[in-house]
Amino acid sequence: MDSIKWILNEMPKSDDRYLPIMSRENVAQARAFHRSFPQYSVTPLARLDALSGRLGLGNLFVKDESYRFGLNAFKVLGGSFAIARYIAGEVGKGIAEMNYAYLTSEQFRKDFGQATFFTATDGNHGRGVAWSANKLGQKAVVHMPKGTVKMRFDNIAKEGAAVTIEDLNYDGCVRLAAKEAEATEHGVIVQDTAWDGYEEIPSWIMQGYGTMAQEAVDQMRALEVNRPTHVFVQAGVGSMAAAVVGFFVNAFPSDPPKFVIIEAESAACFYKGACRKDGSPAVVGGDLSTMMAGLACGEPCTIAWDILRNHADAFLACPDWVSAKGMRMLAAPLKGDPAVTSGESGAVGMGVVATLMEDPAYAELRDALGLDRSSTVLLFSTEGDTDPENYRKIVWGGEYPTDADAGCSVKR
Repeated sequence: MDSIKWILNEMPKSDDRYLPIMSRENVAQARAFHRSFPQYSVTPLARLDALSGRLGLGNLFVKDESYRFGLNAFKVLGGSFAIARYIAGEVGKGIAEMNYAYLTSEQFRKDFGQATFFTATDGNHGRGVAWSANKLGQKAVVHMPKGTVKMRFDNIAKEGAAVTIEDLNYDGCVRLAAKEAEATEHGVIVQDTAWDGYEEIPSWIMQGYGTMAQEAVDQMRALEVNRPTHVFVQAGVGSMAAAVVGFFVNAFPSDPPKFVIIEAESAACFYKGACRKDGSPAVVGGDLSTMMAGLACGEPCTIAWDILRNHADAFLACPDWVSAKGMRMLAAPLKGDPAVTSGESGAVGMGVVATLMEDPAYAELRDALGLDRSSTVLLFSTEGDTDPENYRKIVWGGEYPTDADAGCSVKR
């Protein structure tokens, strides 16, 4: 069985010019916008006391995004806020005026008219963009990579978007969506990754993700826990990971948590970039085959790369069994702990933490991160069972089994 590959961050620092994107003020604006929606509610923070005791940790929390706006994933936070920020600029209003009441009003239709929002997605981001466009009376065009499951396609189509599955990987779909948006009158690309010349909208998407992190801090403080000591966060293009890391660095500038970035092994562009040790990003090509569809992205977001090279403590590349292990653990908790329905891209953090704490092969990494009974660990379960059939195959049927005796850590 393949092992988890890992490397500590030894890259040189940059000027950190993107960190202010996730300032407290910017995140507060995003959260105020989200709160204006009648569908908004704070998603649960699962406290796993029995499991943390078994693993030898002080506290273990899992932010459960399967309840977000009824869409079973967190991504709508970014797409909706980015669309609102774009509209604010077009109609000459401040973001504080972009509340749900205005954006669904007849006055808004007169002020703005209608745009077509293009995006590429493995499922959750596209659904969030389609949902937001539908609620605001806008159009959406969504391109999905080859291998996309029907349920994720259908969920986007139900929101009224024009959806296609292309014979391309995720990164190819991004390029297609950008090209079509450029060729369309009043067409806008709303993509959760950035590249040279396209950074404003991705930065707004990241600010939208900040709502999730701010909620988690508020919920921990309500439980008399000031902050996490360790944050494990998964990365596809890296926008969510960088948003979470950027939020915590801004919120706790003098004493931030330690950050562990987790990727699918077949699409581990951040891990491979970190292995270079010179600060230059890496790109992973090919089919990017992994059950963690939301993490199957081979080209890092430029903003995310810069934030993570400056602030991440370690980068991990994980085989699929790691996420499967996490899915089963969260679905069948120890007595007294709440269950969490966590999908393939949501549960990998749980699998990582359990493996690091229980497998002596990872003692070096565990010690380097300082994971022990004084640690308060925060994970983000970014999606529920967005592919219900595959979820049952893994959780009920035991696909991607874990060999407790297999492997050793690989550090490159």
